[in-house]
Amino acid sequence: MSVVETSSPHLRVSANSSAKTQKQQQSTRIQAPEALVDDHFFWTYTEEPHRSRRQAIIKAHPEVTKLCGPEPLTKWVVLGVVSLQLTCAYLLRNTSMLDWRFLATAYVIGATCNQNLFLAIHEISHNLAFRSAFANRLLAIFANLPIGLPYSAAFRPYHLTHHKSLGVTGLDTDLPTAVEAFFLNSLLGKTFFCTFQILFYAVRPMFIYSPPFTSIHLLNLSVQLTFDYALTKSCGSIQPFLYFILSSFLAGSLHPCAGHFIAEHYFFSNVKNGGTESLSELKKSDKSKTQTAHPLDSLPPPETYSYYGPLNILTYNVGLHNEHHDFPAIPWTKLHKLHEIASEFYEPLPCHRSWVWVIYTFILDKNVGPWCRVKREQGGRIVGGGKKGDTSASKQGNGRSGEGISAASAGPDDEEGDGWKESELQC
Repeated sequence: MSVVETSSPHLRVSANSSAKTQKQQQSTRIQAPEALVDDHFFWTYTEEPHRSRRQAIIKAHPEVTKLCGPEPLTKWVVLGVVSLQLTCAYLLRNTSMLDWRFLATAYVIGATCNQNLFLAIHEISHNLAFRSAFANRLLAIFANLPIGLPYSAAFRPYHLTHHKSLGVTGLDTDLPTAVEAFFLNSLLGKTFFCTFQILFYAVRPMFIYSPPFTSIHLLNLSVQLTFDYALTKSCGSIQPFLYFILSSFLAGSLHPCAGHFIAEHYFFSNVKNGGTESLSELKKSDKSKTQTAHPLDSLPPPETYSYYGPLNILTYNVGLHNEHHDFPAIPWTKLHKLHEIASEFYEPLPCHRSWVWVIYTFILDKNVGPWCRVKREQGGRIVGGGKKGDTSASKQGNGRSGEGISAASAGPDDEEGDGWKESELQC
């Protein structure tokens, strides 16, 4: 595969030898349909990289398929973290929200625990705690309790669509919209985004598309509201509920563990002060100390970055994000083993050394910001789409953000129920 540099310094796309692709590359940028502002995202015609790398890894190392399957440890970690949060909430029941002890506990313990629970729900959304799908849904609802607001049922279809439709505008709700990028592309804007990014992830999907409301959504909503009411009544105070809400907010704000939100898919190719070299580059003992060219300069912008630092211990190894996207059916406890087996595939890839550095650089470096995402106009499907016979989701149209949804977004007509097959994300 060759690399084609366009005349614009903002665009780098990968090319293949097919005549169709060569014809498409006569115009290197796809204009987002009905874009509201001038577009500066990086658009590509290639498929997302994880599917092809997964196939190559399985061909080279077929034993990796044995790593797939549920991890029994997950339920015990969830139980321990939920218990810790309940204990902290109870102990703070008579403490003012403005008290330093309340704020310090919410930031140090609460935010770390709730970030852990966010990522437990992420892990469970791939059915990696139990073999039973319904048991996974129930565990996710239980993990949701200290978050304060119902979240787990809504998260799952959006997240699995993110896997099926990585970078597809109008489907992947992890992508910022052009309007967001336009208004937030400044020092103050990026600081605001990093401070309130949990709200962006919560609100943005409402402007893109809505999966069907199911019985699991209703159960999640009912259990969470009942729990919040019972907790407030039993403690005789609203402080425990406020502790949960503040913990959730801080978990997605200026917190070290929150760096993974930005680290995973924003590309840092144009950053010149280090921090995104590949493991192969870092291991070269004869690397020139006076090297001026960045090792990523000749490559297309990466769509996914991994992080191999110590904060993975607190976050279900979500830092191993290339590994996770390549094999969503491999649980968090075995991602390092996957990396070890297929090291020749992963060590050349750029990776982050620090999530704190990621947040700091995202805010202060003018070469990285909300425009630094790779997008594709077509491909992928909505997970949790309409029932068979409901053609509204499959018609060519626009997401609520004004960005296009591909005609195949709901999947083939002969797929029942969710409009997709979960086995496609398995080994």
